[in-house]
Amino acid sequence: MSAVLNIAAYKFVSFDDREALREAWLAQARERGLLGTILLAPEGVNLFLAGDEGGVRGFLALLRADPRLADLEVKESWSAQQPFRKMLVRLKGEIIRMDHPMIRPEDGSAPAVDAATLARWLDAGHDDEGRPLVLLDTRNGFEVDHGAFEGALDWRLSKFTEFPQRLREHRAELEGHTVVSYCTGGIRCEKAALLMREEGMDHVYQLDGGILKYFETVGGRHYQGRCFVFDEREALDQHLAP
Repeated sequence: MSAVLNIAAYKFVSFDDREALREAWLAQARERGLLGTILLAPEGVNLFLAGDEGGVRGFLALLRADPRLADLEVKESWSAQQPFRKMLVRLKGEIIRMDHPMIRPEDGSAPAVDAATLARWLDAGHDDEGRPLVLLDTRNGFEVDHGAFEGALDWRLSKFTEFPQRLREHRAELEGHTVVSYCTGGIRCEKAALLMREEGMDHVYQLDGGILKYFETVGGRHYQGRCFVFDEREALDQHLAP
């Protein structure tokens, strides 16, 4: 029986009290027996945690008690074993590094398409306006090698900071299409979609919640392989099982 609840979540929101939050969150997570990583940056929070259900839900209640995180959305999965070895809360410059300071998702998110809508578009081969569809994988190449959406563009990124340059090199591939960027949990594809919007591209969306939310909502339709995750489970199948 799977007894360990795994959660992944992020939110772009300004934090000017990161040091105090770091100490408080680390203490509370350890008190509840949780392991994983929380990244805190001026632009927001990104977390991957695992533990018994009571401990995880108690910690989530603590986070959501902060008005800035009241609407924090979480992706859940279960495992038989604890996939993390330590509990870390780290202060970072960005919760996902892009080295493009004008991209501030808190100032306005790119339009998102939910999992059910994307699956329907993929079934049809086009969006609701009949425009041809392109899926753009914003993950690193080694992640893509574990699995990806059928026919998705893979620019063989070795790190996310390469995305702006790759976009300039490959933009012609995207012209005339509805573009849906996707990633593991939503954070990279949100920044990628905002950059494409900033570059003047229309009909650009992010996959809301990434691959993990897609698996949780519609399963593995139009997806081949597994989804790489950054813990000892390595990759999850369409049932969110290791």
